[in-house]
Amino acid sequence: MSNNRRDFLKLSGLAGMGLVGAGMSGFTQAEMDNVLKQSKRKANQRFNMSGYAAPKLDVVRVGFIGLGMRGPGHVERMSKIQGVEIKGICDLVPEKVDKMKEKLKGTPHNPDTYSGSAYAWKEMVDRDDIDLIFILTPWDWHVPMAVYAMESDKHVAIEVPAATTLEGCWELVETSERTKKHCMMMENCCYDFFEMMTLNMARDGFFGDIVHGEGAYLHDLLGLNFSKTGYEDMWRLKENFRNGNLYATHGLGPICQIMDINRGDQMDYLTSLSSNDFMMKKHAQELAEEDNFFASYAEEDYRGNMNTTIVKTKKGRSIMIQHDVTSPRPYSRIHLVSGTKGIARKWPKEGVATGHRWFTEEQMNDLKEKYTPEITKKVGEMAKKIGGHGGMDFMMTWRLVDCLRNGLPLDQDVYDAALWSAISPLSEWSVANRATSIDVPDFTGGAWKTNTPVSITLEGGGNTKVRV
Repeated sequence: MSNNRRDFLKLSGLAGMGLVGAGMSGFTQAEMDNVLKQSKRKANQRFNMSGYAAPKLDVVRVGFIGLGMRGPGHVERMSKIQGVEIKGICDLVPEKVDKMKEKLKGTPHNPDTYSGSAYAWKEMVDRDDIDLIFILTPWDWHVPMAVYAMESDKHVAIEVPAATTLEGCWELVETSERTKKHCMMMENCCYDFFEMMTLNMARDGFFGDIVHGEGAYLHDLLGLNFSKTGYEDMWRLKENFRNGNLYATHGLGPICQIMDINRGDQMDYLTSLSSNDFMMKKHAQELAEEDNFFASYAEEDYRGNMNTTIVKTKKGRSIMIQHDVTSPRPYSRIHLVSGTKGIARKWPKEGVATGHRWFTEEQMNDLKEKYTPEITKKVGEMAKKIGGHGGMDFMMTWRLVDCLRNGLPLDQDVYDAALWSAISPLSEWSVANRATSIDVPDFTGGAWKTNTPVSITLEGGGNTKVRV
């Protein structure tokens, strides 16, 4: 962790409260005890943010914090959406801000720039002419930045995961409820074309009663995690000192929407198991033999290469989430939906079945014709051209802006951000306790029983245009 970041965390007081930095210090006995305590915590809901429609914004004025791995793409995609003003861009590294400013030449946007210190982002957030803050920083910054922004009367969009500790999850929920500001974790995989189609199918009863779902993040990132030029101060590699399901939301988010988690069903408890680390420490030691930079990393213990987490819901459904960013294998989020009438699975090939055989190509084309949702029909082809993980990044951003401009509830609220992120610390606790089960907190305070499911129509909106 850089000195600037350490100074900010010390001065803010958040590090001492345990809200940040757990990924940098390992999973101690005190942290395990605290996770167990926080897992049993009961919510006292101040205001229900599920289904909340904030006052509409004719123009959405946006500020971006973080221009590293994900930030520049978010800024470029946002610059193409009408009804938006990019008011500010911020990064610790001045060169990244200058580069992004240059890329925006020729667009209607001329944002102010902030950089050079750990406090630069606060100056931007303090402005009264910004409505929405995008947080695209290392994970340990997410909660303090989001809380500060909501307290400053800004809506927040955070990269995944929204938090790495249960305290952080609770802090986001309580702040969003108190300020009535949206806090959306940008789980872009909820906007993948196949995931959205299966959500539409589930709503139509195609699968019958949903029995089981599977999601994953299986992605060979060994080289990137150890790259000295990949992530500032090697922060992503340091997160791997934690042993659990560290990146659950990509596979989990779409399954939760299909099962109406937080909106008709709720997670009850989970159990989690990790393999040993067969690769990361060994790779660090090999690198250290050639480069002393990696000497300290060669002494560290790393997460198990494969983590499998199993969740039971209040209504008796099961969810499996896997995490492996080390093994040499093809990318997969699995995305499996299984019900009493049928099944769908995205990887290794998109397939649907209602019996022993997968549907034919002709049958799959018929399904896509019937169940492609309205948002995909409207902006899907444009999204593919603009890009961002095949278009789902753009659809997510466009939908967020369209909801804010039309005063519509967001597809993902703060309870989703908290619950989906909570899988990581809960799984760490379970792994450390021989796969013992642990309760999953209900961040909605029981409101899941009456909250309405996410809308998959464009009713009341869909009028936000795009500069082609």
